[in-house]
Amino acid sequence: MKEKNNNKKVKISFFGGTEEVTGSNYLLEIDGDDSSGRGKTRILVDCGLFQGSRVAEEKNSDPFPYKPSSIDALLVTHAHLDHVGRIPKLVKEGFKGEIYSTYPTKDFAKLMLIDSMGVLEKEAKRHNDARPIYQEEDVEKAMSLWEAKNYRESFEIGGVNILFKDAGHILGSAMVEIINSDSESGKDKAKKKKLIFTGDLGNSPEPLINPTEEVNDASFMVIESTYGDRLHEDYSQADLKLERAIENIVKKKGTLMIPAFSLERTQRILYQINDLVENGRIPKIKIFLDSPLSIKATEVYKNYSNLYNAEAKNSLLKGDDLFDFPGLVLTMEAEESKKIHEIAPPKIIIAGSGMCNGGRIVHHLKNYLPSKNNTLLFVSYLAVGSLGRLLHNGEKLVSIMGEKIPVEAEIEKIGGYSSHADINGLLGFAAKSADTLEKVFITHGELKSSSFLAQRLRDYLGVAAVAPAYGETREIEI
Repeated sequence: MKEKNNNKKVKISFFGGTEEVTGSNYLLEIDGDDSSGRGKTRILVDCGLFQGSRVAEEKNSDPFPYKPSSIDALLVTHAHLDHVGRIPKLVKEGFKGEIYSTYPTKDFAKLMLIDSMGVLEKEAKRHNDARPIYQEEDVEKAMSLWEAKNYRESFEIGGVNILFKDAGHILGSAMVEIINSDSESGKDKAKKKKLIFTGDLGNSPEPLINPTEEVNDASFMVIESTYGDRLHEDYSQADLKLERAIENIVKKKGTLMIPAFSLERTQRILYQINDLVENGRIPKIKIFLDSPLSIKATEVYKNYSNLYNAEAKNSLLKGDDLFDFPGLVLTMEAEESKKIHEIAPPKIIIAGSGMCNGGRIVHHLKNYLPSKNNTLLFVSYLAVGSLGRLLHNGEKLVSIMGEKIPVEAEIEKIGGYSSHADINGLLGFAAKSADTLEKVFITHGELKSSSFLAQRLRDYLGVAAVAPAYGETREIEI
């Protein structure tokens, strides 16, 4: 007697995060079981903003390439805007399904989405649009549809079992594991196939959060490639560079500007400066955390200390506040931010955004870039077309808020603080499933990074690997 085939056909369409590191958005169309009356299920993984250039910003206003009302559920890997930034737009345009993520991701996402509205309003005015792509009521509606899950808490949508595994990227970040629930019992159990969306994989081991969980039995994988063609410097080297940058700014009696993403990178920098201050390794100077979003995000970090790694938990047990130290000044209000300029150097300013495309950092750049006594220290990824990338590439005259600003300040970059896995980390992660992998789809990376990683996966692991183009659809069976 012929054994029944319970496998499901799944179409994966790539509508963002292709040949670029922003706008992550993937559509799964899962065939239903006609005999059970269950029809096709449509699931989105992430729905992020396109960032980094005018062209990217304009893409955010475009209609979705699918009907939002036809989507049954949305799975969110983590709360960076390039993964969540268009969720309220999705809701505004008809999505009524459920949204799933981990608990910290839900809390962070609300902060990020509300905060981004100011930037979106400016974009709308610049493009002569009457209104931004979404408003606060759309954020609130999205949050009402949002259900949080613990790591490894299984749930079912349309005949597939789903769970989140720790991606080790930022607090609450997750990989999405999808298994055909119809093939999880009896004889079929040995043949079940697993689809993994990595989201953004962490640069493990991190000082604060747990390392990326191992996956050793994936059949299909959608993997990021932000640093798919590069190696990071060692954490110890990165920490030493930060220490030297602070010492140098004290000697020069200047201002050290650190543009940092409000979620994760800021907390990582605060954690390290806390260590330097408490161990007397840097002189006592004023350190301004000039970002309301960073301040609020840090409070969320404190609320989920149960998800810290053992080392960070140990420090807490000893009474150490990981994100507070002598000299740190939190500037929530705009007026407080403006007064930073009145404080005599040396001083440090940590402010968003990490790519210098908006936020309070641009005001500080305008004030401090023209002086050679100052230093601009990048610790975050810089997308093509961003002001940060231009400055890092050596531009000597940049446009900031409509003014041409000369660049005399020293420009430095620390690569070791990246929260993304590098080429070795990505290959190592995929290698754990080398015996079971049938296909790997490379996303969320510039073309040279995704192409390089695809070639390495083919050459080193003998795995079929491709970097899909925008709008491309691939079919698999789980």
